[in-house]
Formats: sequence, C-alpha cells, structure tokens
Amino acid sequence: MSRQVRILLLLLPSAILLGIFAFGLIQLIWASVVIDGSLDFSLYEAFWRRSDYIAMLVRTLAISALTTVCCLLVGFPTAYLIARTRMNRNLLLTLVIFPWLVSIVVRSYGWMVVLGPKGLVNWSLEAVGLIDAPVKLMYNTFGVVLGLSHVLCPFMIIAILSVLMQIPRSLEEAGSSLGSRPFYVFRNILVPLSMPGILTGVTLVYLMATGAIVTPLMLGGLGDSMLGTEIFQEVMHFFDYPKAAALATVLLFTALIVVLPLQWYERRISKRHAAGVSR
Repeated sequence: MSRQVRILLLLLPSAILLGIFAFGLIQLIWASVVIDGSLDFSLYEAFWRRSDYIAMLVRTLAISALTTVCCLLVGFPTAYLIARTRMNRNLLLTLVIFPWLVSIVVRSYGWMVVLGPKGLVNWSLEAVGLIDAPVKLMYNTFGVVLGLSHVLCPFMIIAILSVLMQIPRSLEEAGSSLGSRPFYVFRNILVPLSMPGILTGVTLVYLMATGAIVTPLMLGGLGDSMLGTEIFQEVMHFFDYPKAAALATVLLFTALIVVLPLQWYERRISKRHAAGVSR
C-alpha cells in the first residue's frame, strides 16, 4: 500500500465527519429559505424587523464576549500556574477537567443553590451583617456569565496550557536577568508567544457561549434570554423548525463575523513564529 493511500485512509474518518457537518449546515440554511417549495426570505425579514430579536442577538453576543473575557482572566493565570509549577502537574490538570465529569444541568443547578435568595452566598452575607435582604445574584446577566464561565473555563485553560508548555522557562529567566521587570517580560515575551493558544481558547469559549442553552435557561431571567434558548423553545415547544433554522443561521453567521478574523490572526501569528524558529 502506497504512502498516499495510507494518508487518504487516515483522513477518511475526518472527511466523513466534515461531510456530515456540511450536509447538516446546508440543510439548516435550506430549511430557513425554502418554505412550501419556494424561495422565501420572510423569516429573515421578520427577524430584522423585530426589535426584541435584535436585542436578544446583541445580548447573546455581549454575554458571550463577557464570558470569554472572564474565562481568559481566570484561565491564563491558571494555565501559567500549571505550566510552571513544581507540583504534580497531572493532579492540577485533573482538577481543571474534573467539572467535565458532571453534567451541565447539575453544575448549573449547583450555582442555583449557591446564588439563590437563600443560598450559600446570601446566607453568609446576612450572617456577618453585610446585607439585610437577599441580593439578586441569579436570573440576571451576572448569574448567566458566572455559570457559563464555570462551564467553559476548562476549554480556555487547556488551550492556553498547550502553548505555555512549549515555551521554555529560560526565555523568562533571560528577560529577568537582563533587567526586565516581570510585567515587561509578561507583556513582551509571554503573551506574544502564547497568543495562538489564547486565540484558540477565545474562539472555543466564544462559539460555545453563543450557542449555550442549559445555563441561560436555568440562571437567566426573562430579560436575559439568549438566542440559543429561543431556538430551543422554537423547536421543542412550538415545533417551528423553519423559524428555528433562520434564528440558528443568523446566530451562526454573526458568530463567524467575530471568529473568522481571530482564526486569520491566529494563522498569521503561527506562521510568523514558525518562520522565526526556522531561522
């Protein structure tokens, strides 16, 4: 068997999965524009005419962006600690991925217990006399962002960690030995070299946050509904598949407007690093 044939056989499973994904995507778009056998864009016209849907789309993108920022602020220091620690790195990595062993429903319900009016946080604040009445920590944007950050943060940590593990510690030590301050070393050495991992983590978290369903349903209020929950309701409650397909298509392309430039920038940085290494 020739080398080319072996390569094709190895790529065959991935090609099949990509083909299935492409077929499903074409069907999704087709269902939203072909109604009763004729081309019809009325669902998209109705979407852009409704101010509540536009506000829901903006809210979805804003919550996704805020969740991504929170995951990055938590994920980068955590990944750096794991990459540079002298402790058992496998144990720390296990603690990071441990939440994946519990379903999203259980994790979101756990936050309901913690953030509820009679939950652990409000009970503790009332016990020490800081508040007289429960603070609203859920059924709002704060609860949704906190729940999504808890669910999606491991993706950010692992994406950044995979790059930090390849950055030699000697580069940071060299910068420090030449008189650079820690912040300068962080800004000019560590962040640029870890940028491919950061962009990968940002892309993963942002895309998964835009399509989140369970956490916004359980921790969000009526005024904090996201487009993913609306798609879920159109399918499961109203059985309006063409409308759900139109909403999903709008969400897909608006998310790609943000993701595609990030992917282009990531490839550009990776090529630049590869060229620097080859020299």
